[in-house]
Amino acid sequence: MDEKLQYIYSLYPHAQCELHYQTIFQLLIAVVLSAQTTDARVNQATEKLFFKFPDAHLLKNASLKEVEEIIKSIGMYKVKAKHLLEIAKIIDEKYHGEVPKNKEDLLQLPGVGNKTANVILAEGYKIPALPVDTHIHRIAKRLKYADIEDSVEVVEEKLKKAIEPENWIQMHHSLIFFGRYFCKAKQPECDKCQLKDQCQKEYKPLK
Repeated sequence: MDEKLQYIYSLYPHAQCELHYQTIFQLLIAVVLSAQTTDARVNQATEKLFFKFPDAHLLKNASLKEVEEIIKSIGMYKVKAKHLLEIAKIIDEKYHGEVPKNKEDLLQLPGVGNKTANVILAEGYKIPALPVDTHIHRIAKRLKYADIEDSVEVVEEKLKKAIEPENWIQMHHSLIFFGRYFCKAKQPECDKCQLKDQCQKEYKPLK
């Protein structure tokens, strides 16, 4: 890794997933819920959701109305509730309660896109992957690892070339913490940052 990435790692060497989960199925549900929602809000909802429906078999038999009521504090909760029930049914009936380990199968699940699939591989199964969320997307462009017009997919490929595969998982977490708590979308702490002279400070994420 270059000096910029080493600096970010030095700030957050022990960064880890902040979603609460006990199983890979619960991780999958939490990540699906986390789209356009903070991890803290997801954790509040999943505490009750996982208490009542800790696995795919129990969740698939829940009523849509009950799931909606539990997760209603989360953005797009009606769509997400429908996806959760569909995912639970597929995981229970097609995969016998086990979340698949390959990206192709993960991407077939309702509400699961490239980032979510990569999170399951990296966080759940410790298979090298580099999920790009809104924080990493912003950091990559501010620090010139990617061009302003690059898509999330292109950003991912460029970062994977800049980071050794054995470091993808930890740097995913370190970059998220850097973006979440230091190089924030609004009011980044530039005065404290050693990278301020190498940064495209003018880059602002599109709304």
